[in-house]
Amino acid sequence: MIFVLAAEAATLAPVGIPAWVWFTVAAVAGVAGFALLATDRAQRTARNRERRRWAALRGWQFEETDHVLPTRWESGAIAYYGTGVAKDVVAGSTFTADGRRQVYVLDHENGGKVTSVLVAVRCRRPLPVVVELWLSTVPFQRHQMPDLLGPVGSRYAFVGELPAARKLITPDLVDAAEEIGADVTVVWLENDWVLAAAPPGASPARLERLLRDLGELADVVDPFEADPELEASGTDGGGAEVYRPQFGRKS
Repeated sequence: MIFVLAAEAATLAPVGIPAWVWFTVAAVAGVAGFALLATDRAQRTARNRERRRWAALRGWQFEETDHVLPTRWESGAIAYYGTGVAKDVVAGSTFTADGRRQVYVLDHENGGKVTSVLVAVRCRRPLPVVVELWLSTVPFQRHQMPDLLGPVGSRYAFVGELPAARKLITPDLVDAAEEIGADVTVVWLENDWVLAAAPPGASPARLERLLRDLGELADVVDPFEADPELEASGTDGGGAEVYRPQFGRKS
């Protein structure tokens, strides 16, 4: 049997989109992409100038890029995001209640994107264990995560060695860590450093507060009494040389 379709049931003619529409869409997308790149570059330039001025006001050194500096550390934000590159680096020293300590502040860049602002304060002696204090809201799981010790204030502690960490995590350490603030995803202790990862674009005022808080934490885990004669001679109480800023050099 042969079926014959009525005229009313004829197939619809294909509806085409004019070529000028596609050109318009492509042009709008291109302009939008260029605008985003221009905005990002402008923000980057503004942060660079702001960081540079801040370093100058403090009498600290400034370097736009350092590929070696992030290799000083392996834990915390470095392990989470990758080694990356240090951008807009500030190096200097600051005074804490227990004396003068070396500091670094840098934009931690990975894949062309700033993932955090790392702030580091140096201790006078190596700490016995790595301790990472993560906010509970951060998906901090990664390959080869340190052992979970448990809650420490509002953060979770992951440590390299449980017995040594239990001795190090005192009520004073918990109190000092709690002062650091909920915008800092991770605070960690590694070798002779106390570090924290602040949000990208953190202002100099915020970084000043964070340096002060990290200095207090360093005083808790690495207390010492400064000897003016030793400071004047260029050594600390353990005979180690007092800080002289040198970008990218491990020590």
